[in-house]
Amino acid sequence: MDSFSVLIGGKAGDGITEAGGMIAHLLNELGYRLYRYVDSPSLIRGGHNFVIVRAHRGRIAAHRDHVNVLIALTEETLDTHEWRLKQRPVTVYDSETIKTDRLSAITHPFRTGIPVKTILAQEDAPPVMRNTAILGAFCKAISIPWMALEDVITRYQPKMTELNLAVARRGYDLATEKLLIDLPGGGPVPVVGGLEAIGLGLIRGGLKAYAAYPMTPASGLLHFLAKLAPRFELKVVQPEGEIAAMMMALGHAYAGERAAVGTSGGGFCLMTEGLSQAGQAELPIVVALGQRTGPSTGLPTYTGQADLEFALNAGHGEFPRFIVAPADVEQAYAWSTLAMDVAWKYQLPAIILSDRTLNDDSQSFVADQVPTLPRLTQNDWDGVAQDDTPGLAYKRYLITDDGVSPLALPGREGATVKANTYTHDEHGITSEDPETTVNMQDKWERKARALAEELDTLPLVNVYGDPKSPRTVVTWGSPTGAMREVGELIGVRVVQPVVLRPFPTRQLAQALVGSERVAVLEMNSTGQLAGLMERHGLDVDVGILRYDGRPFGVGALRHQVEKVLA
Repeated sequence: MDSFSVLIGGKAGDGITEAGGMIAHLLNELGYRLYRYVDSPSLIRGGHNFVIVRAHRGRIAAHRDHVNVLIALTEETLDTHEWRLKQRPVTVYDSETIKTDRLSAITHPFRTGIPVKTILAQEDAPPVMRNTAILGAFCKAISIPWMALEDVITRYQPKMTELNLAVARRGYDLATEKLLIDLPGGGPVPVVGGLEAIGLGLIRGGLKAYAAYPMTPASGLLHFLAKLAPRFELKVVQPEGEIAAMMMALGHAYAGERAAVGTSGGGFCLMTEGLSQAGQAELPIVVALGQRTGPSTGLPTYTGQADLEFALNAGHGEFPRFIVAPADVEQAYAWSTLAMDVAWKYQLPAIILSDRTLNDDSQSFVADQVPTLPRLTQNDWDGVAQDDTPGLAYKRYLITDDGVSPLALPGREGATVKANTYTHDEHGITSEDPETTVNMQDKWERKARALAEELDTLPLVNVYGDPKSPRTVVTWGSPTGAMREVGELIGVRVVQPVVLRPFPTRQLAQALVGSERVAVLEMNSTGQLAGLMERHGLDVDVGILRYDGRPFGVGALRHQVEKVLA
């Protein structure tokens, strides 16, 4: 079998996410490329959690709505997900929770149940190991060799390994084989989440300080970087709130350390005054902004793309910024590095605009799919006097042709380094002079143009599917993975702008040449990318919108696209 999907479901607090992770590790070791979709309500216990792990011989970046294997620890899992079962599915279940008469021979023709509670009692194992027992049964049901499972448990469950192995073996021996899968071989590759890719990209870009207050779906970046802090000599801090996080990061930037913050919509609201401060003082800062369904608390553990307009216009006054929206882990890694370089070369805020789907789901990281992007070198002060006035040799905000002033750091001999949030002159000295005000605003506009011109030499827009098709779907961020696959299946042109500010008008217009019908696919109710395109003179015929907090799956999306573009 070249491709199949597994769903495991149960109650929050029962370790469903961890069990899905173990399934992903197992299939990765067997040589499959993976995508792991996690669905969990904002509950510590209770409710219903499920994970879909999709395995494929080739590269994938989205889940499918239908599954080949259903692992049910509760009856609610059956009630919720029976509609997902493909023809001749395999069902693995806890026979002491779900009675056999609940499973019809038509809906569940190939089923195997194990008495999980009994296994745990006989092995004197804690309740948390019920997933280990069911994992053993799953492996037997789809013909995965015991040695493969033994290796994964030993590697990824270092605590109570022997007991985990005993419980898994009992589940394995009590199950029956129902499906024979092919083992593609080729060996494993890293399986990472979007936040991990962003974090690694920031480190590659020279990150030295990270400040954040936990807020879903950006909290994982704080935890990930904290673990890596000793290895990479990072300063990782959780202050008392989002305002403090932004101000702390700006302080690091002023002192010469590459810094970043992470947050979601509500936290970014609190950071916007600091964002404007970065614009006025020309302080480089990177913001990892993870979107979720809103407004306010909204659906804190579900996904969305309703913060594009917010990111484009956050803060008061007019100042340049860089906004990038990666679609997968390879893009997240490469463009996070470039975001850090852009922030420091052009001395402005850079925003990495992601969403819950990209942040928390995980996928195979394929090295040869990482975009090739150049490293940008910042414009440092060379020590040559810019002013003959004693004590004022260095002009922090020197007026230049490209709007970028040479940067000196505090403590540099001959340089008094200002960071003024008030309107100021070239030295950074406060001024309310009309001409000075205009000169500084024009300086920022030249900086924005210089940034746009340099970026236009990079691949800011990707084209997938059939590049010559007259039917085109434009999308951005994480929905690109599902839409890219749909485009390849039905011969539709798929266009993804990666950078959203400065908006890549020329490259996007070129990617749309020959399109007779253009749809824009995004996860919001107002068509924010479509509106942005129209403001830049690009025609849009129809929107494909989803705003219930759930990501697009390949199968349902295919039918929707075919209907809209018919």
